[in-house]
Order: sequence, then structure tokens, then C-alpha cells
Amino acid sequence: MLTGKVAVVTGASRGIGKCVALELAAQGARIVASARTLEGLDGLAAEIIAAGGEVIAVAGDVSVSTDADRLVARAVEGFGRLDILVNNAGITRDGLLLRMKDEDWDAVLDTNLKGAFLCTRAAARVMSRQKSGRIINISSVVGEMGNAGQVNYSASKAGMLGLTKSTARELARRNVTVNAITPGFIITDMTGGLSDKAREGLEAQIPLGRLGTVDDVAHSVLFLASDQAAYITGQVLGVNGGMYM
Repeated sequence: MLTGKVAVVTGASRGIGKCVALELAAQGARIVASARTLEGLDGLAAEIIAAGGEVIAVAGDVSVSTDADRLVARAVEGFGRLDILVNNAGITRDGLLLRMKDEDWDAVLDTNLKGAFLCTRAAARVMSRQKSGRIINISSVVGEMGNAGQVNYSASKAGMLGLTKSTARELARRNVTVNAITPGFIITDMTGGLSDKAREGLEAQIPLGRLGTVDDVAHSVLFLASDQAAYITGQVLGVNGGMYM
């Protein structure tokens, strides 16, 4: 389905990002995987190569403009083009508003929102010249509904929705689509430490009665990256089991 396409995935060393990279590779895409350290990407790269795929691992901080530009440049240098960008890199620094430190606010906004902006800007230059491309932003359900103790994370993820809609309008004439996915509670390292009681409490809020999986999110990315989604842009796709409608 994606044979010959080149995809950059940020935050690809684990969780949703890793699954997205593996799924895109399984569909024939050549992958440029990014994380803060190469060590975190070793396992992903080995899996892609073992399955007959192609991958370039790039270490860097997406909140630094030179690193974001270098990431996109490596995709073009290594594979000659860039077709798909998945802005997935994200961190949390949870805390109540009245106790939140400036540095916790800055760190989350820098990685989650500024990082998506910088990577989008770099990718848009290439995609605009090609007159084709898909940009997919991994936001969060808490960017839509808010969450106590996560004012920084919620703000960063809500900001990604505004980024999505504005860049979709700007890039549409270049045949570049920009969409966002808002995962709900997904089984990852972040949720793996939940107690049974806490997990049951979360599941009670979800009409489908379960937490989502990284595959649920990755399959949505595959759709938005495909030709079947060519007429979809500026949209927010909720992958949350009905938790927020």
C-alpha cells in the first residue's frame, strides 16, 4: 500500500511511535525513525531490517530547530524524498496548576508542540516542492477535553489541533494533507504501571469498555497516510473508544 513512500516518525523508540513505524514499514514504506538517542532505536531498526525493510535511525531533539531540519534532511539524503511525517514525539511532566514549575510547562510545550511545529515546517518545504505529502499529528483526547493535573500536556495537545487545521489550510494547494489523531487511554509504558483499581476506573469511562492498543492508533495512521485518505485534511480523528464524542 505504501511501497516506495518515505516516512519520518518522531518518538519512534517505543509505544505508539514504534508501532506506527513498524506498521508503515510492513506496508512498504521506508522509515526514518527519530528519538533522543540512537540506543532507543536499535530494537526498532533491527525489527524493520529483519523483515526486509529499510530504515534510517536519527538521534535528535525535535524541539531544536537544527535537529528537526537535520531529521528531514536525512530522509531526503537517504531516500530521495519525504512523503509522510508522523509527529508523535511527546513527554509528560504532570502536576497541579498551582504547583507546576515553569520548567515543567516549558519542557512539555517545547517537545510536544514546538517539536511538531519545527518538524512540520521542515517537512512542508520538501512536500511543497514535491506537491504531495501527508502530515499526521498525534495529539490526545486530553487536548479536547482537558485533564486535571495535566495543564501543560493538555495545552500542548490542544495546540497541535490548531497547528493541524492552520497548516492544512496553508498546504492544501500543494496537495499536502494535514490531520490529527487524538488517542484516548492507550496501553503503553505510561499506563503499564496502573493499579488494577485505577485501570478499572479508566475503563468505566470508556463506552467500549477497554483501553486502546498501540495497534488501534497505528491503523488509523496507516489510513490517513494512504491514498484512500487523499480527500481528507484538517480533520481530527478520535481513537478513544467513545470516551469523548
